[in-house]
Amino acid sequence: MIRVLVAEDQAAVRSGLVLILRSAADIEVVGEAADGEEAVARARELRPDLVLMDVQMPRLDGVSATRQVVAEGLADVLVLTTFDLDEYVFGALRAGAAGFLLKNTEAKDLLAAVRTVARGEGLIAPAVTRRLIAEFAAPATAARGGNAPDPAVLDSLTRREREVLSCIGDGLSNAEIAGRLAMAEATVKTHVSRLLGKLELRSRVQAAVLAQELGV
Repeated sequence: MIRVLVAEDQAAVRSGLVLILRSAADIEVVGEAADGEEAVARARELRPDLVLMDVQMPRLDGVSATRQVVAEGLADVLVLTTFDLDEYVFGALRAGAAGFLLKNTEAKDLLAAVRTVARGEGLIAPAVTRRLIAEFAAPATAARGGNAPDPAVLDSLTRREREVLSCIGDGLSNAEIAGRLAMAEATVKTHVSRLLGKLELRSRVQAAVLAQELGV
């Protein structure tokens, strides 16, 4: 059973999300929150597997709330946004969100996304995620004065870990990486976990952005 906390300030939207989630036999909505502060507090109290987090909320915005939830290891965070290139999305991913969804996502895609994140695979809808990474990697570099991350950060990775990182940058799931690199999916998961630790990253989406910025 996947335990989900829904954080959304618009009551009607929140109710709709809860209704969709509760239609799935393998998903349990354990709580709701109407703003960022409540989302963090409820996450501490309930320790859900995943927080479905709106990025634009009162008192504490979704980006800041995501940062707190991830930093404290309370749950994975799947952010909700109105626009696929919303200015808040990249901030949420940098804060450690496992992925993002548009609010107009079809019910079946919402359920699939929740299950994807629950499996530890943060890249949702690869085609959309590739676009997101491509759109935001360049601005992030520009914000640092035109300097890309130092390639030396990859020195700690093994050859295989670099290959896996490259696949993550292409928006591939663990199963797709396993097929491309001819290895077991469980082995892919191990490599992903190790490279995230070595690079001090909070999510594979952050790894994907880094891979794009460095041209891995």
